[in-house]
Amino acid sequence: MKIAHWTDRLATLFFWLSGLVIIVILAAFLVKILGDGVPHLSWSFLTGRPSEVRAGGGVGPFLFNSFYILFLSLLFSLPIGIGSGIYLAVYAKKNKFTDLVRVSVEALSSVPSIVFGLFGALLFVSLLGFRFSILSGALTLSLLNLPVLVRVTEESLRAVPESYWEASLALGSTRWQAIRKVLLPSALPGLITGVTLVAGRALGETALLIYTAGLSVSRNFPDLNPMSMGGTLSLHLWYAGTSSLAPDAEQIAQASAALLVLIVLFFNLLITIPGRIVQKRLSGGNH
Repeated sequence: MKIAHWTDRLATLFFWLSGLVIIVILAAFLVKILGDGVPHLSWSFLTGRPSEVRAGGGVGPFLFNSFYILFLSLLFSLPIGIGSGIYLAVYAKKNKFTDLVRVSVEALSSVPSIVFGLFGALLFVSLLGFRFSILSGALTLSLLNLPVLVRVTEESLRAVPESYWEASLALGSTRWQAIRKVLLPSALPGLITGVTLVAGRALGETALLIYTAGLSVSRNFPDLNPMSMGGTLSLHLWYAGTSSLAPDAEQIAQASAALLVLIVLFFNLLITIPGRIVQKRLSGGNH
């Protein structure tokens, strides 16, 4: 008993220390990035146009393109990803074909983004003639997001107790009614987590967009034309830190990094908090 007691105490201490180390490392990264970049943030920086050789350039077009490409990629990937996850969790029968689909989804979710970028450059940029554009970047990002969305949706729906599904069908609901009224509200926290993951990944993606969206931006700002060049904030951060000729390139890179971190944090809160509220209301209505 004493050995088991001390083993339990040591394991608990180890896991607590592991969690604290991770939190400290993340906090150090945030303090470093935000401490260096936030002092350089200003309204003119957020809304101004970039400058190649003069100091004082902004990131307005890149910031706009980041959200525009994110919106289009989610517009393409969410219906297909969530719909495919629902099919695999509810409708698909267990056979070799569905097993192959699940293995393929798992494999695609671990493929490096640069491979998707090369595929997008071949398919959307060259073969379909979309050139380096917002549309090419958004379509390729949607392909990158699909495996994650499919897997998260299926796992979230399977985590819902089977009694919920059986009770709904026993009360006379159709499959679609049971999915819409019972399964999806119960699985909403997991779905929100999946959407947050793919959105944060899309906002910070660089390698994929280099081959599909390009590094430049349109002369018009804001430009809603999906065929315009689609340089994003993450791409501008990479460019400013490596190749820019602007005298204040280092400050631009630091400010862009801090802005990107703040956007991801804000976006996570923007999705998570309303999603939790909706999930509570839906759960309360079901009861």
